[in-house]
Amino acid sequence: MTATLTRPANSPVPEAIPAASPARDTMTDPAALGLGAFALTTFVLSLANAGILPEAGSAVLTLALFYGGIAQILAGIIEFIKGNVFGATAFTSYGAFWLGFWWLETNPTVAEAAGSVGLGAFLLAWAIFSVYMTIASLRTNGVLISVFVVVTLTFFALSIGVFSGIHGIHALGGWLGLLTAFLAWYGSAAAVINATWKRSVLPTWAKS
Repeated sequence: MTATLTRPANSPVPEAIPAASPARDTMTDPAALGLGAFALTTFVLSLANAGILPEAGSAVLTLALFYGGIAQILAGIIEFIKGNVFGATAFTSYGAFWLGFWWLETNPTVAEAAGSVGLGAFLLAWAIFSVYMTIASLRTNGVLISVFVVVTLTFFALSIGVFSGIHGIHALGGWLGLLTAFLAWYGSAAAVINATWKRSVLPTWAKS
């Protein structure tokens, strides 16, 4: 057995493990769960942000807590155990984003105190985080690169929309969020289908 283990090429989140260990070997790839949780929660919220289904803004709160939040953080913890810095940082951070979003939306006094300026700063900070995660993703695969590019644009659009109060920019953020969701869903589908079929059914265009 070699000193370095790498995730199979058909997985959307590559990793390098410094040394083999039984615990890491038996941990399954959490990418399908993490990307799926991110995609579904983003999809429902973006339906509201785009103005397609305003009621989805309330329905997303349950998803933000349990699926986008808790489930995605669990995926991040598994990535920490497996030694994947990129996957651990991405899943844990965006899981925390959804938990923070849930807290903000379920505590009216906090949301009122933050106002549009506070919410805009919150979204801008996540846009900045997404920028350097996009840079890191350039060494992963085409699917993840597209997810991080579009989610970065989504956060910037939503932030500008909140700061400016221009509904059209906010709605644009919603449409970009829908695109982000579909790209992440593809990544999740590729991870679970390729692993189940034990061959590359859905390509992810991995970088060498």
